[in-house]
Amino acid sequence: MSECFRIKQYDSGVCLSLANNNKMKTDLIEIFQTIRASLQPYATLGFDNRTNSETIYDLWSNKNVEIDRTKRNELFFCSISIETDSVHLHIFPNDSNSDLKTVVADELGKLQTEDGVIKIQSLDDSLMEQIESAISASYKLYKERGWVV
Repeated sequence: MSECFRIKQYDSGVCLSLANNNKMKTDLIEIFQTIRASLQPYATLGFDNRTNSETIYDLWSNKNVEIDRTKRNELFFCSISIETDSVHLHIFPNDSNSDLKTVVADELGKLQTEDGVIKIQSLDDSLMEQIESAISASYKLYKERGWVV
């Protein structure tokens, strides 16, 4: 059986992902693995993966930066984890000074808690595209602000 791929063009580059014919995924492990696969290419774009287990995946920038007059030698980018009843996606920045809130689509925004956690219990192609778009927008902000190599 051959795999079908879809290619999406974002401002930060091209994302190649498996097309699944809009099949709704509800298994938390399958959701986690699908989203983690879309995050893994960012490890080649200047981010380091610190945790890569069956339930947690994260990416960090190790570039020395100054944010709000505070020097940092590392900066969190994003993470995904399997929790009890959902998969949690954290995308930074989610502060009020970022443009990321303007690119988070309505459906994705409805899943976001006040502290910025996106809780995912089911995943289809539409939601996956919104996740990929939000991550791409966050990457673009990191590049523009000089927070990643």
